[in-house]
Amino acid sequence: MPAHATVFVEDGAIREAQDADVPVPWWSFSKTIIAATTLRLAELGRLDLDGAAPGYSLRQLLRHEAGIKDYGPLPAYHEAVAKGDQPWPAAELRARAGADTAAFPPGQGWGYSNIGYLEARQRIEAAHHGHLCDAARELVLEPLGVEARLAVSRKDLADVEMGSAACYHPDWVYHGLFVGPLVEAARLLAGLLGRASPLQASSVAAMRQSHALPQFAGPVWKTPSYGLGLMRSTTEGGFLAEGHTGGGPGSGIAVYGREDWPGTAVAVFALEETGVSVEAEAVRLLT
Repeated sequence: MPAHATVFVEDGAIREAQDADVPVPWWSFSKTIIAATTLRLAELGRLDLDGAAPGYSLRQLLRHEAGIKDYGPLPAYHEAVAKGDQPWPAAELRARAGADTAAFPPGQGWGYSNIGYLEARQRIEAAHHGHLCDAARELVLEPLGVEARLAVSRKDLADVEMGSAACYHPDWVYHGLFVGPLVEAARLLAGLLGRASPLQASSVAAMRQSHALPQFAGPVWKTPSYGLGLMRSTTEGGFLAEGHTGGGPGSGIAVYGREDWPGTAVAVFALEETGVSVEAEAVRLLT
């Protein structure tokens, strides 16, 4: 199992790779899949991105602009995960996080919210009349020829490189944890934003319409922003990178492409003990 894996794909072909065929957790890169699935359902007329019931829209959920509080700041959440506890019911999670009390009026702020993406998942499942994994597979993964799956039990992680999180239950990722080889994550992003995307051009443009987040600027990201399930920023190298970073107990992943290189993407996975910055490594590969 790799402690550190990388891959660079171009038009579906691997240009370079290191341990990229071992299944790994995609963590919050799963949000990009959720956003793409939502957009496909909107294209089919089965979801409305801008309907405001119950007070905020799907577009605001996907852009983290709905004002929904998150569970990340809860010490009890991290303690329960570390102990290997069973995930809390969704209603208990919301109550513990205070998610029914808005952090800000919808559309008037920004706050990263996994609970917001849980709500997006629930709307997908209601519109598709089935599980998120079926909707994502039919509408996004299969059209792109990508092999990935949604983990729903500890058994689903048996062959996945989880590092120190060997007893992790995937339902702690309430919006859904996709897993698969690192190379498939890169192929997904390259295809999604490339010339043969299953999304209409207007949907890709909607993903790229971003909320500027100058408070997160630093050595890697110069002008960070967040779109529809898509992190975007210029870099020290002068190009615009777009994709998503993810992290969970014991590991992290970064999957990014360059806006000026359609059909190209890199992905980096690293266990926590390596000390590798997956974002910095992804930008280096794209430079």
